[in-house]
Amino acid sequence: MAKTRKKGGVANSPLPVQSSPRFYERLEVFLAQHAILIAWALVLLGTLRIVSTYTVFNHSVDETSHIASGMQLLDLGIYSYDLQHPPLARVLEALGPYLAGARSNRQTDYTVEGATILYGGGYYDLRLALSRAGNLPFFWLACWMVFLWGRRILGAAGAAISVLIFTMIPLVLAHAGLSTTDIAVTGCFAAATYASLRFLEEPGLKRAVWLGVAMGLMLITKFSALVFYPAAAVVVLGYWLYSTRPAASEVVRLFAVRLPWIALAALLSLLIVWAGYRFSFGKPAWIPFSTPFPELLSGVKQLMDHNALGHLSYFLGEVRMTGWWAFFPVLMAVRLPLGLLMLAAVGLWRRPARPSGVWPFAFAVAISAAILIVAMSSRINIGLRHILPAFPFFAIIAAAGTLWLLEQSRRRSWALWAAAAATGWLVIGSLAAHPDYLPYFNALAGDEPERIVVDSDLDWGQDIKRLGVRLRELNAPSVTFSPTLTISLPALGFPPHQLSNPDAPTPGWNAVQVTYWKRDRMGLMLDEPGARTWPDIVRPTERVGRSILLYYIPPNGTGISLPQRSARSVWMPN
Repeated sequence: MAKTRKKGGVANSPLPVQSSPRFYERLEVFLAQHAILIAWALVLLGTLRIVSTYTVFNHSVDETSHIASGMQLLDLGIYSYDLQHPPLARVLEALGPYLAGARSNRQTDYTVEGATILYGGGYYDLRLALSRAGNLPFFWLACWMVFLWGRRILGAAGAAISVLIFTMIPLVLAHAGLSTTDIAVTGCFAAATYASLRFLEEPGLKRAVWLGVAMGLMLITKFSALVFYPAAAVVVLGYWLYSTRPAASEVVRLFAVRLPWIALAALLSLLIVWAGYRFSFGKPAWIPFSTPFPELLSGVKQLMDHNALGHLSYFLGEVRMTGWWAFFPVLMAVRLPLGLLMLAAVGLWRRPARPSGVWPFAFAVAISAAILIVAMSSRINIGLRHILPAFPFFAIIAAAGTLWLLEQSRRRSWALWAAAAATGWLVIGSLAAHPDYLPYFNALAGDEPERIVVDSDLDWGQDIKRLGVRLRELNAPSVTFSPTLTISLPALGFPPHQLSNPDAPTPGWNAVQVTYWKRDRMGLMLDEPGARTWPDIVRPTERVGRSILLYYIPPNGTGISLPQRSARSVWMPN
């Protein structure tokens, strides 16, 4: 309503009220106009954070097997190490050391082979950093896919926020900085699902080629994609059928139009898979005739057998071979940043208004749910990393919650503060976690996360280098320690060492990895309920990094001794 001024009882002409866009509207316009630039800046920041961790930590448990396998394929043209993983990420992770002069040593044990490659020539830190750098393209691909998915579902502003959230998740940064396969399948899975929907929208040669390339790359990153992708396809297709209710004849017509292009995409993806195995041809272990890429078929069979047998794992004070259905939901609650969980909860509850023509928000929810449900049925529970392909969609769900809160700031002032607090909490907490992204837990886990889980969620052997530094600082003359991975302790500056005794600590310095304590020794005592080893009783002197407990036992102290057990329960390293 216009206002008037009176002077001497005479009304003057109305003065127009100057209205300005609300803060949310200005912010959304800014984010939309600069979305690509913001995304690039966030990816650059994430890359710098990842690279800065390369020489902080020694190699982790799985890295040597991946490096050895990639080097074998590059140098010898064969692929026989640990077939449960395809070669794409492994080859890129071995490429840096290969170009720097490393070669295969033809060791029988692939963990020994990988360690020999890293230590060869005295260039351990350089070769490990070059290997880890091979994973950066997959991190960049994952961020690009988060942006494209976010833009299709939430618009340009939502895409920028999605990339912000994704690059602030510590677990993403952790596995983007290791020579493993988890960030690789994350980026390629997001690319394959995106290419699939774009193909369904606009079938044709260009989309079919992109679909074939994306599918082929996904299939040679990690075999979990073989179950994650069909599950995601089923739930997305189910949602489309439910929401559009097409006639059967229309479904047949749409499929017939796309069938020739689907065949082309399938052929191209198979050629890429075959090229990934260097066009090998032979007889797989479980098929009575020769086929292309027999290593892939043998690897799938090995993985199926592995899942049927299960894997020794620790969760909430218990050790099993068969896993727990609650493993992944509980780890999401304690390992994801609380700010992210809050924003994701809002995104699932309320969503921002979006223009017509964008992809349904339900796609992000459905794909995340499909991955989680499949993972919950697995008998291999050794890390939240196994559902990392769901994280791009978690980021989009959280971005939707952020946008909704910002929209509500038009009417509710608390909504703006809630969005700022949750986002700030996420960013500050992520930055504060540096460089310990791998063992990151939120406040719900408490001060001793090893009571919940160990292995690749907390202790993947990454702090042994730090232990060597700390022992030198303490001028320790010797140490009792049993590492859980193949590693050269003298090369890391360790004093003379001996292996741990499960029944009593050794006088002097004793170091214990929490995985070694919680999973390995309990796994050897499954038939001895209530049995304990000395780390269950003795308080550590200090914690090295996040995963190693360091004890000092006075030489003339009273010490501690537990009842002797049978030889089969001796606490030995892997």
